[in-house]
Amino acid sequence: MHLVLTMRVALFVTCLADLYRPQAGFAAVRLLESAGCRVEAPVQTCCGQPAYNNGDFSNARAIARQVIEAFGGYRHVVVPSGSCAGMLKVHYPRLFAEDPRWCERARDLSGRTHELLSFLHDVLEHRDFGACFSGCVAYHDSCSSLREIGVQRQARELLSRVTGLRLAELKDSEVCCGFGGTFCVKYPELSARMVDDKARSVQATGADALLAGDLGCLLNIAGRLRRIDSKVRVYHAAEVLAGMADGPGIGDRRHP
Repeated sequence: MHLVLTMRVALFVTCLADLYRPQAGFAAVRLLESAGCRVEAPVQTCCGQPAYNNGDFSNARAIARQVIEAFGGYRHVVVPSGSCAGMLKVHYPRLFAEDPRWCERARDLSGRTHELLSFLHDVLEHRDFGACFSGCVAYHDSCSSLREIGVQRQARELLSRVTGLRLAELKDSEVCCGFGGTFCVKYPELSARMVDDKARSVQATGADALLAGDLGCLLNIAGRLRRIDSKVRVYHAAEVLAGMADGPGIGDRRHP
């Protein structure tokens, strides 16, 4: 049966998906299209979060203006990352608080921006993608997804529809993994302790795989899991929901 794509949405790919895990972006497209969306990815750049987090508000505003312009003509902007979605939704209006014209445009974009899992679950109400995954998974609630976007139950309800998947809840699943953008650069010893605790918590569940909706967290935790020689695979949740988690996980060595 031919699927009619009825809703035009823009995908904000994110830097980390583009550079480190393009499959997460492709999985997002597959999920959106299977839910009836026509997906476009306009020419885009970084969301400006690194500059913003380091107090470089001038460059953060310059980047934000580019993003606002690029995504101006779309009813919905979908982001497969809670931290980037949080930047567009929460922090752009703050960046332009003293610039009425750009603040209005930032608020407009904020109202049209959605984190991927919440968009699928809450807006499209499309929750069963016919995916299969054999094994037990743990899910990490990233700080931005949970606290800025309110994504928690949506991820679990979507994953509950995956045939063969069993969910093992992490102890302190909502606790930061220590990545925090440039936090891990500024406070490496503290960050390393935090991600080590998180990796040990993942192993304690006995899960075969770790999932989350933020590649920053996933890259950080995957790196620590590899360092302690863990066999736990790591995937963006979209990869499992889209049936694309049958290859190497994030951080896996592709060659012997």
